[in-house]
Amino acid sequence: MSVLVVTGTSTDVGKTVATAALAVNAVTAGLRVAVCKPAQTGVTDDGPGDLHEILRLTGDSVRVVELARYPDPLAPDTAARRSGRPPLTLDEIIDTVRRLDAEHDLTLVEGAGGLLVRLGAGGFTLADVAAALGAPAVIVAAAGLGTLNHTALTVAALRAAGVECPGVIIGSWPAAPDLAEQCNLDDLPDVTGVPVVGRIPAGSGALDAHSFAARASRWSDLPPPAPAATYA
Repeated sequence: MSVLVVTGTSTDVGKTVATAALAVNAVTAGLRVAVCKPAQTGVTDDGPGDLHEILRLTGDSVRVVELARYPDPLAPDTAARRSGRPPLTLDEIIDTVRRLDAEHDLTLVEGAGGLLVRLGAGGFTLADVAAALGAPAVIVAAAGLGTLNHTALTVAALRAAGVECPGVIIGSWPAAPDLAEQCNLDDLPDVTGVPVVGRIPAGSGALDAHSFAARASRWSDLPPPAPAATYA
């Protein structure tokens, strides 16, 4: 079994679409896939969240689990306090992911916002989740100015937590990249010490499931794990 954490340099960098692409590539390779979103914020109880989008893009081919939902579009621990709802605990997330891992070939864990956003009780972060699971974390980054600094800081935080980073995925790659975006593509591996393993074309989240699955294999060089492999 295998667990892969999907984090980002910030919010709105394309984590959900990247998670869907990794999931559908693994399904295409014949793997049983689960996606866990520990905390969804900024969505009403009956509104479609990130997992709804993943199901749409993967054609309902994966199992999805959401542990907590808070209506305010804030960091999960802050949103939990404001809502009066119970905050997440690290043990709750770890136990859920391990159960999913026992039943699937690949379990993807999608974070909220950037790596060090506080997820719940005690101020734990997605870095703590990855470290406790012994799982690697792929980083989804923006294409433009600022991404070198943001991505290098995220890689450094993962290393400080003892978490392996197999690479960076650019979550929204423009059809006509400007000078900064072109240079960033070349500079990211040197600045961060990890490879760029994927580029997802801007607007890919608007595709239907069939078109998404047909194209997703071209967007990432990160291979799906072999069945029964482990990152731990």
